[in-house]
Amino acid sequence: MDQIFILEPCCCLDPLGGWDPKCNSQEWLSNPCKLLSQSSGGQWSKFVLISDLKTHCCCPSAACRADGPTGRPGRGGVVELHSPAHSDAVTCVAAVRPELCVSGGKDKSVAVCNWRSGAVLGRFVSHEHEVTKVTCTQDSNRVFSASRDRTVMMWELHGTSGPTQRFPGHELVVTGLAVSPDASRLCTGSRDNTVRKWDVETGECLCRAALSRNLVTHLCWVPGEPYVIQTSEDKTIRMWDSRELQVAHTFPGKQHIQTSCDVSQDGRYCVSSSSGFAGEGCEATLWDLRQTRSRVCEYRGHLQTTASCVFLPRGPALTPSIATSSYDSKVKVWDRDTAGRQGTVLG
Repeated sequence: MDQIFILEPCCCLDPLGGWDPKCNSQEWLSNPCKLLSQSSGGQWSKFVLISDLKTHCCCPSAACRADGPTGRPGRGGVVELHSPAHSDAVTCVAAVRPELCVSGGKDKSVAVCNWRSGAVLGRFVSHEHEVTKVTCTQDSNRVFSASRDRTVMMWELHGTSGPTQRFPGHELVVTGLAVSPDASRLCTGSRDNTVRKWDVETGECLCRAALSRNLVTHLCWVPGEPYVIQTSEDKTIRMWDSRELQVAHTFPGKQHIQTSCDVSQDGRYCVSSSSGFAGEGCEATLWDLRQTRSRVCEYRGHLQTTASCVFLPRGPALTPSIATSSYDSKVKVWDRDTAGRQGTVLG
């Protein structure tokens, strides 16, 4: 079963009294103080909207169940409990525009949801296996989904029919998905060790690059540049020049699998996250993309694999910040420049 929860900041989702969810991915909405966090644990999966995170995440944490707080000290609780968005675990989520998000699930579908009302406004069904990644164009009119069925599909956000374009060709599950700022090109990555570039309109594969042991975990396009950042299970972060699909730079190797990445809105920095266990590894790393292309700092504090990392949109009075989510069931917010922890939301 899969439901959408909207929670107050700093609360722990514990619907069965003993369930330990694992935060897998996260997406910032247009409001820089709101975070949509997707988590899954066994039979249960949730969307969590953490409101006013920048203001309240340093408050004492509170644990809560689906029917209200558990009684532990602190503040927080379920504000709204929405109907299921999927019939099985949610695997990925992406913000589309204010109040809208898209999600992919193990039920093989992509859902378009109003996270404020909980209404499912649309559903795309055509994949043969679970959806692994979702993203959308900057104008938010098109949605792309990747799947374990080895394909990528493009959908019109407000369309009611099937996919408007298909991108077949990968030999294994598709695990990376990034669309260019002008929405004309799509980059995909897979566990088949390849990165591919596609023409969005025709569905043609324009070029393909294969690297031994390059099991792609995530892709992210650099704003205003022809570059795509890619993380891999070979513990490497690469910068690809999308024009010829060649590696433009390889960042210093890490000690653990790199699970995810994000690029700042100004294109100056990249952040990547690491796998790990019992506090070994589990860090996020900030990289300079413009000058030295070297490591700037690390964010340490998670006790299990850090599965996702994002830059927060910067408001007029907000410190540049980064958020991370982890298998330790926590979302942490960090000062981008000092690596100081600004707050923790228990999961």
